Amino acid sequence: MVYDYVRWEEKVIADAAKKKGVDLKLIDSKDVSLLLESDYEKEFGDVVLQRCLSYFRSLHLTATLEAKGVSVVNNFNVAIVAGNKLFTTLALLKAGIPTPQTVLSFAPESAVKSLEKLGYPAVLKPTIGSWGRLVALLKDRDSAEAIFEDREHMFPLYQIYYIQEFVKRPPRDIRSIVIDDRVVAAIYRVSLSGNWKTNMALGAKAENCPITKELEDICARASKAVGGGILGVDCMESPDGLLVHEVNNTTEFKNTVPATGVDIPGLIIDYLVKLRK
Repeated sequence: MVYDYVRWEEKVIADAAKKKGVDLKLIDSKDVSLLLESDYEKEFGDVVLQRCLSYFRSLHLTATLEAKGVSVVNNFNVAIVAGNKLFTTLALLKAGIPTPQTVLSFAPESAVKSLEKLGYPAVLKPTIGSWGRLVALLKDRDSAEAIFEDREHMFPLYQIYYIQEFVKRPPRDIRSIVIDDRVVAAIYRVSLSGNWKTNMALGAKAENCPITKELEDICARASKAVGGGILGVDCMESPDGLLVHEVNNTTEFKNTVPATGVDIPGLIIDYLVKLRK
């Protein structure tokens, strides 16, 4: 298992491996130094579980390992797609999976024109990022123009205007943990403060969510659309049914385990062992 920060998830995955008698070597990616012309397959074992928090560190290390024949979960193609909201949306649309209406622009002026088609309110998101950071609610043209003006002075990544409709839904969304295209657990992420954001990092409460046939079907399809593996699939309950709005690559599950009682770290180890055979 390669990582860059030891979160709760990395600790319990390591504990699960120990309980199951699986030899799991822990490698801090910040200590990795690879001579690209050399062979280093044995150093990383049979299967590598990629748990780097940094999207870019994860992507570059995964590409390097796979180039040398190392099997990585999630693989490079999945990491690219699931780590980028635009790429995820494109994959979902190609697979015919319901997702919020989305517009894409590359300048404030064209973004404002796009919003005239999409309508207010709408949600501006960075294509790469997590925990609800730099996600903004665009209530009207004045607020949109003010936020776009700020974005123009930020890193070029934030000058890609990826904007989604504001979906009418309960004050919650659904996070499903999908392993090998199978939904193993799901929670409601309920906003307690009335905040329109439901990220756990912003204080939402986790509650067990029944895995209905509709939820199981749409999440399995979303997993297949981005390439499968170990994923977190986020859904919203719209008036017309479930919509998938994000798929997460190195997904967190520290709130899902206590809310559902499902041994997610144990299931992850079982999946990795299965891949060795």
